[in-house]
Amino acid sequence: MFAFSARRAGVLAASLMLSATPAFANEAAEGPVDLLAPATGVMAWTLVIFVLLLVVLSKFAFKPLFAAVEAREKALEDAIEGAKRDRAESEQLLAQQRAQLENARNEAQQIIAESRATSEKMRADLVAQTKQQQEEMIEQARRTIEGEKSAAIADLRREAVDLAIAGASRVIEQNLDSTGNRQIVESFLASLDGKAAR
Repeated sequence: MFAFSARRAGVLAASLMLSATPAFANEAAEGPVDLLAPATGVMAWTLVIFVLLLVVLSKFAFKPLFAAVEAREKALEDAIEGAKRDRAESEQLLAQQRAQLENARNEAQQIIAESRATSEKMRADLVAQTKQQQEEMIEQARRTIEGEKSAAIADLRREAVDLAIAGASRVIEQNLDSTGNRQIVESFLASLDGKAAR
């Protein structure tokens, strides 16, 4: 529409200029033109053309130009407002990201502290368990040693009794009653153990 209006305004301006040409021709035929003297015909036509051109331009050109300028200003204001909103949103998002990052750091430190505490507790539990197992193994070894010691002492007593009986039977050269002799020797060895315990 603006291109059509500009073409129309151009046609109108050209027709006005052509209509003013006869007035210029009449003045030129009268004689030399004094450029400093006012020519009422030229002034009148100039004023008419200027007013008509002003009306045409205000009707067809100025409105679209002003509308375009206002639209441009509104678009710029909207863009500035949008940029301000975007900046505020980005600052808010940045603050949220920083807060989340700080929370993540705190959680990571808490997890590290908890894992250290857990590992220390596990280490302490393992040390306690190992000590308990060692004590149980030592106690079991003591019982085993005591049992083996008792068995060895009993074996030694039997052998000592057998040796004593064998020695005594050779000395006497007669066969003694083995059950009675065994009781005598065992009571003798028991009396020796009682003296050694004192």
